Amino acid sequence: MTNLHAALEPHIGSGQIPGAVALIARGDHLEVTVAGSVDTEGGTPMARESIFRIASLTKPVVAAAVMMLVEDGRIALDDPVERWLPELASPVVVRTPASPVDDVVPAARPITVEDLLTSRAGYGFPDDFSLPAVGLLFGELKQGPPQPQAVPAPDAWMAALSRIPLLHQPGEFWLYNTCSDIQGVLISRVSGSTLPDFLAERVFEPLGMADTGFDVPTGKRDRLTSCYRKRPAHGLELVDAPDGQWSSPPAFPSGAGGLVSTVDDYHLFARLLLGGGSLDGRRLLSSAAVRQMTTDHLTGAQREAGRMFLEGQGWGFGGSVDIVATDPWNVPGRYGWVGGTGTAAHVTPSTGTVAILLTQLEMTGPTPPTVMRDFWKYQATV
Repeated sequence: MTNLHAALEPHIGSGQIPGAVALIARGDHLEVTVAGSVDTEGGTPMARESIFRIASLTKPVVAAAVMMLVEDGRIALDDPVERWLPELASPVVVRTPASPVDDVVPAARPITVEDLLTSRAGYGFPDDFSLPAVGLLFGELKQGPPQPQAVPAPDAWMAALSRIPLLHQPGEFWLYNTCSDIQGVLISRVSGSTLPDFLAERVFEPLGMADTGFDVPTGKRDRLTSCYRKRPAHGLELVDAPDGQWSSPPAFPSGAGGLVSTVDDYHLFARLLLGGGSLDGRRLLSSAAVRQMTTDHLTGAQREAGRMFLEGQGWGFGGSVDIVATDPWNVPGRYGWVGGTGTAAHVTPSTGTVAILLTQLEMTGPTPPTVMRDFWKYQATV
């Protein structure tokens, strides 16, 4: 492959995905490619300014916001969260992961801010979605693929969470997703602001991320791509159109997967991380805070237990951290994550590399699709 467009074109030309926008930056090298269309009709070409539902790429942004509150002195990593989240003051844990939800024991210790940042609070997805306590996360909390208009407001959401037992004791296991949503509520309650307003004031406006938020205003909606899922024997099925779930502010702004953004907006956030918390002379985080975010905090046993999602990677605050070079694109220290709507973004501090891929086809499971892997393979050659 001679360029980034050539790495993506086979997936678009074959109809696997409607379109994509991708960016790779390293030092003075900046390569951006735009391919395909914003929908399956093909009437509107994809553009560099196209807006995507970035799903779990929201997680690193929200973790950075939590660290801003830590650096403000408003909270500390070892603080029990019950001061701001009283719903979690007396958590209980199922006796075994497979136990009925009413067979519980008290939590051995309080849930802390760091437990939320490392996804080790005891709430979230394991490798077995059939467990009774996990079923409540889908049914009561609407965890899973982002659906902003279906989730109750934060206070009601937290009330529902308080009735769901932990799957594991705080600090013991890495579990996916739910802790990032709890982080969003924590930010709101600690700051006295809404999560959208806090992120706008402390992250998006300072960085110039003008097209990032939890909904798309009318004047920008023509830039929002349609979102699809693949159905065997039926091709691509529309999940959400530009006038759909992101056309109005949600009652529950999801810290786990609610943001929309563009490739250039997210590049600004990635540059903040590569810059050790500073972008173009403006410091939003200390270098120590960024190191904490981008350092693996899991034990080997925790990485192994989360292998279905992590594929052997570690976890920092809000994103994965490569441990060993198991694939050509896997560089120890690479930090980032993938989004279930077909998005991926990583920074590699050791090489100064940013790699962002935005598509609009939902992933069918935790394993990254071929288009992402081809994108990363190309990145490794740059």
